[in-house]
Amino acid sequence: MPDADSAKPNDDKPQEAGARATGKLIVISGPSGAGKTTLLKRMYAECPAPLVPSVSATTRKPRPGEVDGVDYHFLTPDEFRRRRENGEFLECFEVYGRGDWYGTLQSEVAPRLKAGKWVVLEIDVQGTIAVLEHYPDALTIFVQPESVEELDRRLTARGTETRAAIERRLEVARRELAEAERYRYRVTNDELDAAVTRLCEILKSCGS
Repeated sequence: MPDADSAKPNDDKPQEAGARATGKLIVISGPSGAGKTTLLKRMYAECPAPLVPSVSATTRKPRPGEVDGVDYHFLTPDEFRRRRENGEFLECFEVYGRGDWYGTLQSEVAPRLKAGKWVVLEIDVQGTIAVLEHYPDALTIFVQPESVEELDRRLTARGTETRAAIERRLEVARRELAEAERYRYRVTNDELDAAVTRLCEILKSCGS
């Protein structure tokens, strides 16, 4: 799921999530402010692989400019719950304090893998752990800042959040960084061009 301050896991398990997959599942995580959005845009444009993004589902309301089916699948709480109870999610979590659910629909992943696509999930560490239960061979990449201090600088420079909100994000980032060793690869995004090159090299080494 997208970055969140804290969350609880959903225990519903999809059936045969990894069966007959012929493509590749790529999972990318990293703390808020690590530059994943810009890095992924460059990756889609420049890396020679049949990459397709997985669009997450959420119960939160769309923000100005967001498009349903492009930025997220915006579901009502009842629709999200129905799909969760039907086992349609590969992973999903509820964000404490906000009451919003986020998750990855199996329909975003399994059919595309079967068609030979490389499906990219941009989710957090909790989501990655859940996905690996069903796709243990997924290619996992953790995008990290040069340091927590640099992350603090980037978040502050945005000018969109209070200091208290930034501190909460930094707390989450420290927890995520402590889990980075779970990932097969780690990419430090201290210089964008170099980070993009490294990402493309990783994909190429995995058979693009």
